[in-house]
Amino acid sequence: MEGEIKSLIEVGLSVIASLSYCYFVASRIPKGKLRLLSLVPIFCLFTILPLSLTTVLPTGITALFIAWLANFKLLLFSFDLGPLSTDPPKSLPLFISIACFPIKIKQNENHPSHQNDKKLAKSSKSPLKLPQNLPTKAFLFTILMVAATSYKEHGHQKMVIAIYCCIVCLLVDIVLGSCNTIVRAILGIELELPSDDPYLSTSLQDFWGRRWNLVVSNILRHTVYKPVRSVSETVFGPQKWAPLPAVAAAFLISGLMHELLFFYVTRVAPTWEVTMFFVLHGACLVLEFWVKNTLLSQRCRLHWAVSGPLTIGFVIVTAGWLFFPPLIRNGVDARAIQECVSALNFLKAKIDWA
Repeated sequence: MEGEIKSLIEVGLSVIASLSYCYFVASRIPKGKLRLLSLVPIFCLFTILPLSLTTVLPTGITALFIAWLANFKLLLFSFDLGPLSTDPPKSLPLFISIACFPIKIKQNENHPSHQNDKKLAKSSKSPLKLPQNLPTKAFLFTILMVAATSYKEHGHQKMVIAIYCCIVCLLVDIVLGSCNTIVRAILGIELELPSDDPYLSTSLQDFWGRRWNLVVSNILRHTVYKPVRSVSETVFGPQKWAPLPAVAAAFLISGLMHELLFFYVTRVAPTWEVTMFFVLHGACLVLEFWVKNTLLSQRCRLHWAVSGPLTIGFVIVTAGWLFFPPLIRNGVDARAIQECVSALNFLKAKIDWA
């Protein structure tokens, strides 16, 4: 544990130094190819850094924050786009926080896009919600970890997969929510929620676009979806089907990036199952869009009490088929559970000693 903490500190210092270079040096270089070229060493370093860690959860979280999100934000920054590029420039602490943490600064309540998001969320929400505070989620996460271990020992694989889905959902909320809380407390800025009750999703479009892991969805929207849609509209014209290739491309890139994250925690050659998971969901989302816009009228839409369980059921079944097998096969789930137990024992020992 102490050796991994030392490695994490070294990774953190490398990230701070690299982002300071981006802030003081790369930002002075004209946007475009020259700035992109100046950031290539940073892209390479951020891709390599997670390999210096050995435990599952720190490696996976670092890979998500640095190898994926930070690299994509810096890619946008190369062309003076994205959250790192503002006029006037951000302060260094804010620049580093936005670059290396999965956060998004809250928009003005009167901003048109914010109003649209609120309308979409309001139209798709059901009246049932779970408590949103981090202690409650941490408590539920602990209970589910214990339940997963018990069911796995007794061979109830299908129940284990369902519990793993809940664990991943809570883990993402806890990690991203903790980052939001820390950054908000230190810098005093208002941040968007990292997710919006994904268990209430009424369609795949609702789940992936408006509820689940909104920070990743936002970065994919700007780095993949919008450029591909622009090309698609140039080729096919600004018709209602032009976004579909962009949706497919975003899911493909998401699958490939998840494949990279899985490599960091398993250190084995990819089997491409997780890529197929996201490609499948992208294809099904495109099909869902087509059905809604050609075959079904607004009155024929399923009630949320029906479409909600169907959506969540589809996510769980396909996750059990394609998403979790590479992790279970390589013992990542057991290692992650053991790491959580070790971390709790470590903290307990420190508290008792104090």
